[in-house]
Amino acid sequence: MPSRKTAKPPRLADVDLTLKLSAKSYEKKLEALQRRLLQIQQAYLFQGRSAAIVFEGWDAAGKGGTIRRISSALDPRSFKVWPIGAPRPYYLDRHFLLRFMERLPPRGAITAFDRSWYGRVLVERVEELTPEDRWRAAYREIVDFERLVTDDGTRLVKLFFHISQDEQLARFEERLKNPLKRWKLTYEDFRNRGKWNDYSKAIDDMFEKTSTEVAPWTVIPANNKKYARIAAMEAVVDCLGRDVDLSPPLLEPEVLAQARRHFDISSKLVESLAGRTD
Repeated sequence: MPSRKTAKPPRLADVDLTLKLSAKSYEKKLEALQRRLLQIQQAYLFQGRSAAIVFEGWDAAGKGGTIRRISSALDPRSFKVWPIGAPRPYYLDRHFLLRFMERLPPRGAITAFDRSWYGRVLVERVEELTPEDRWRAAYREIVDFERLVTDDGTRLVKLFFHISQDEQLARFEERLKNPLKRWKLTYEDFRNRGKWNDYSKAIDDMFEKTSTEVAPWTVIPANNKKYARIAAMEAVVDCLGRDVDLSPPLLEPEVLAQARRHFDISSKLVESLAGRTD
């Protein structure tokens, strides 16, 4: 059964880029969200759940900074970040979704895609890297792919980081002046600015055709980095934590028995560790 579209897909023109967050509020919210993310990761690991987080957005919109705040809270053994660039020749000869299928998370893990399969209907469309009939067909293929992924039990969060042209240019200048960030700045960053309107049209088309009930798009107002990080992490926590038991895992009987031999554990604590409430 095809995934149904959401009632009203987002549009770039409707995003309020003036939203901000104070440093004090940011630090408080960040700590709470990182703690909740760790609880979610542990629940997914012990319950055999899986999730994929898609990060899309303009150049310099803050995807990397948000991913770092998420990564720092999680155990890397069950959290993987895939930075997505141009496909190598092996994948150019195969269906464009193959390399993403191979990188989907196993049971018990969470995966983040720093850019994703949506390159097909964004950069490949705007830069004319793919014939029109193929990128147009990709909307249906992507919706079908995401339905298969979610039907298989993997939760999917799709985030798009939106900034203004002026803010983007200011961040390019910051990268230019900062030796530790200069490597991020490329010729393509400046060249792509000349196609801002083309990309905007492609982005709105992407929202319209691929925002579904099972895999909706969330647009993150990202002119203020602190606001964007918190908004994105809240969206991740909301989706991944919904209807999931986040209680700490119970101890296996043999582990509990050994713990009682080595530690002075109260009867009340023993009952809680074993999951007994009677």
